[in-house]
Amino acid sequence: MKKLFIYYTHSGNGELVKDYFLNKNYEIRRVIPKRELPKSFFLKMMVGGFLAGIKDKAKLIDFDSNVDGYDEIVIETPIWNGRISCPIQTVLSKVKLEGKKLTFILCSGSGKALKAVNYLKKRYNARIVELQEPKKYKEYIEKLDGIENEN
Repeated sequence: MKKLFIYYTHSGNGELVKDYFLNKNYEIRRVIPKRELPKSFFLKMMVGGFLAGIKDKAKLIDFDSNVDGYDEIVIETPIWNGRISCPIQTVLSKVKLEGKKLTFILCSGSGKALKAVNYLKKRYNARIVELQEPKKYKEYIEKLDGIENEN
């Protein structure tokens, strides 16, 4: 069974989640937008939150959207303004996820992402795991244990 982990990270939380799946023998694809968010925390929150709110799709650098041959796909995204990040919105518009065992991992400051969860539940038959800032709360990575055996 071929397994793929797709992730975007701006603050580094996704790197910790990536390391978990790398150790579980998933192939890894990092999503890199052509334009990153501003460095300032305030501007980053304002711009990222606004763009996520309007479901903007970011232009990506060399993202391979072909997922043929993978049985299981895990997608990690930071949550901006309660929503999925713009780079992952782009990924979702490009990859064909039908017929795949699918899990979404949502990383947010609060560990809750109701808007994103509702959006994903309407569109996909997938497991959804919410994590509160894995860089700050490393113990929450344990919530991932065993997800490759579920769905």
